[in-house]
Amino acid sequence: MSVKGLMFCFSCSEKDTLDLDEKLYTHFGLAHTRWATHGEPSAVNSHPHRSDKNNEFVVIHNGIITNYKELKKYLITKGYEFESETDTEVIPKLTKYVYDNRENDSITFSKLVERVIQQLEGAFALVFKSRHFPGEAVSTRRGSPLLIGVRSEHELLTEHIPVQYNSAHFKEVVQEKNSHNRPNCSSSEGDGKAVEYYFASDASAIIEHTNKVLYLEDNDIAVVRGGELSIHRVNRQAGEDPVRAVQTLQMELQQIMKGNFDAFMQKEIFEQPESVVNTMRGRICFDTNTVVLGGLKDHLKEIKRCRRLIMIACGTSFHAAVATRQILEELTELPVMVELASDFLDRNTPVFRDDVCFFISQSGETADTLMALHYCKEHSALTVGVTNTVGSSICRETDCGVHINAGPEIGVASTKAYTSQFVALIMFGLMMSEDRLSLQNRRLEIINSLKVLPEMIKKVLTLDEKIKTIAEELYQQRSLLVMGRGYNYATCLEGALKIKEITYMHSEGILAGELKHGPLALIDKDMPVIMIIMRDACYIKCQNALQQVTARSGRPIILCSQDDTEITKNAYQTIELPQTVDCLQGILTVIPLQLLSFHLAVLRGYDVDCPRNLAKSVTVE
Repeated sequence: MSVKGLMFCFSCSEKDTLDLDEKLYTHFGLAHTRWATHGEPSAVNSHPHRSDKNNEFVVIHNGIITNYKELKKYLITKGYEFESETDTEVIPKLTKYVYDNRENDSITFSKLVERVIQQLEGAFALVFKSRHFPGEAVSTRRGSPLLIGVRSEHELLTEHIPVQYNSAHFKEVVQEKNSHNRPNCSSSEGDGKAVEYYFASDASAIIEHTNKVLYLEDNDIAVVRGGELSIHRVNRQAGEDPVRAVQTLQMELQQIMKGNFDAFMQKEIFEQPESVVNTMRGRICFDTNTVVLGGLKDHLKEIKRCRRLIMIACGTSFHAAVATRQILEELTELPVMVELASDFLDRNTPVFRDDVCFFISQSGETADTLMALHYCKEHSALTVGVTNTVGSSICRETDCGVHINAGPEIGVASTKAYTSQFVALIMFGLMMSEDRLSLQNRRLEIINSLKVLPEMIKKVLTLDEKIKTIAEELYQQRSLLVMGRGYNYATCLEGALKIKEITYMHSEGILAGELKHGPLALIDKDMPVIMIIMRDACYIKCQNALQQVTARSGRPIILCSQDDTEITKNAYQTIELPQTVDCLQGILTVIPLQLLSFHLAVLRGYDVDCPRNLAKSVTVE
């Protein structure tokens, strides 16, 4: 059986000369849309990488090899010459070295790959091709995401693929399993009916072709040979599922298309009225004022008995944790620690079995967050995942979790995932406080505000033209400060991050209470300052910060409540927003900053969806 497909391989430098209308009849193709982690962006550093000038082995790689220097040094002593500055190039050259030194000619491609990855340290998702094994491709992963899309016009023989183990202890079991259930994903029509396989890091890359996917686990080795897929492992761990199931994605193709928008980021900002509804759908009953998160309800008693909550995340997901820490402390009456995953691991932070650790990640594949998850599991803490990606590593490895249902997010700068994470964590606090009489009025206030939140977001989005006008005044500036406190401090951090990510301007989120402890030295008539001053418990304190800014000739652009004449008379520009309950105000205040960053990037002439040096899923340390 052949594997048909119109897939192709080209370097980034050749994309302008490629004839996209040409039909290529080839059984296999390799492509990679990102530059290597190591080395400057150039044709020689782009993937795939090869073992030698004859292309005996070629590899594409997502991840990072941490011991590549040692491997490279060793291979150089064996006469291998390197062409690139990348860590990836050691993999095909190591593969050739292992192949050239094989004990006999009967070694299989999967066995060869198995021996190679045993020498690799770090994170990787790999696809191998070789002249020595025509009609065959091998893929494997450790620490980086990898899935296989399966497409066929005919019904598959099976959608459950048994794992074949090399260890003798399981050999008889596997053989018995295989006698009843063929370990491949071939067509039910027999030979001659093509099946297409797509190796990808993310489902959105292949949804145009198929909605059938199979997620690989760490150290799985997937082999496509003669049109059939099989999965191999060295040995079976305790509690490990010996079967990989083909799943049907609910994602629709239109969800990853721009539609009438100029950029995915812009589309995703304007999708937030719908995305927050999808996060709440089926979880909040506004008639009975009850909240049920299905993924957590079986563990709720255990969570309520815990001593503290630890929220662990990176980047925008970290800001979602900061944004909700205060209300979670209030509703759960537990201490809440918010930790950057990388710093959490650097400190060897004490974690105990009566802790509950939340791991927040849009992709569910964030490398630092995953390593923190493994650390907390080793210390017997209960682990909870909050992700936007079904089937991701965090989804699979946590004890329980919440899927935020924001829909696919293509733009590198996260927008709707942030607000959906925000809402999901608020809902967790509401579920935890359902039986506390003293908190019922507070809960009711929040639930009523969540009910009208989508309409309030729509009102904020009508300010787009005004925000664009403000961006036209600011886009030539080199620096921008965003200032607030209380519930809006996280908005300052997130807004500043968005500006940094896609406009490349220096931007800093400042806690207004720290103004006199250093940042005030930056204030003058030429320094743009955005201040968030809403009618909440910090209103008077934020007014004091405003006086300090205006006294130094600052020209603040203020996000404030509608009809707040006290604030507007001291402002250079105002963006008036609807008022909601204090703990949800951060959702309404972050959207103008998302829009501002988008317009600034467009005016500065940058690619909004693909900022330089950044990736959507940070799968390396």
